[in-house]
Amino acid sequence: MVLDALTIRQNYLKVLEQIYQAALRSGRDPSQIRLVVVTKGQPIEAIRAVVEAGAKLLGENYPEEALPKIEALQDYPVEWHMIGHLQSRKAKLVAQYFDWFEALDSVRLAQKLERILSEQGRRLPVLLEFNVGGEESKSGWKAESSETWPALLSEIELILNTCPHLDVRGIMTMPPLTEDPHRARQYFAHSRHLRDFLARAFPNASWGELSMGTSVDFPLAIEEGATIVRVGQAILGPRPYP
Repeated sequence: MVLDALTIRQNYLKVLEQIYQAALRSGRDPSQIRLVVVTKGQPIEAIRAVVEAGAKLLGENYPEEALPKIEALQDYPVEWHMIGHLQSRKAKLVAQYFDWFEALDSVRLAQKLERILSEQGRRLPVLLEFNVGGEESKSGWKAESSETWPALLSEIELILNTCPHLDVRGIMTMPPLTEDPHRARQYFAHSRHLRDFLARAFPNASWGELSMGTSVDFPLAIEEGATIVRVGQAILGPRPYP
């Protein structure tokens, strides 16, 4: 069932208020936190409703699913974020149609994107994805233990030094799913420490963005330093499509 436009607007405003309150609780400026509305599996009418309610950033997991949505909403001033794992054979779609890529998870993919972006003469803001929960089902560089962080530096340095068309802005993570969202707090704090570690290791790069937190736990993520939260079902309702 697709939610009506009024309900979507109310949900959107409620999430904005929750972001505002979470920022205040943690002594942060609410304007420094951005909301990506996750539109995976949602129909055009629902996405148009949230854009007309004020949403500016939209997140998709699959580039081929996103393309008709990008086409349908091309007259709206929105920014499209690719937030899901990307197969290298689909890198051209992200390089061509998306404004941000939040899930860069390997040197190989970085180099593929670099070649495409170089041909296009375009730079793409990206976030490096880290797997802080050690889950085999999750993408990203394995970073569950701080003892392993130094071993990551050579690959990160390679991306920073050889991929000038990738504009690294920070990191993204998704903690293990749990029935108790408060258990995610330790993973959010761990991710913030990882981001700070990378900022110390590569002070000339930009590490300002920390994308973490979803519908079930985004206020906790903000309290632990998130600058981007990715919220879908709390605004648009359950996905009518897989």
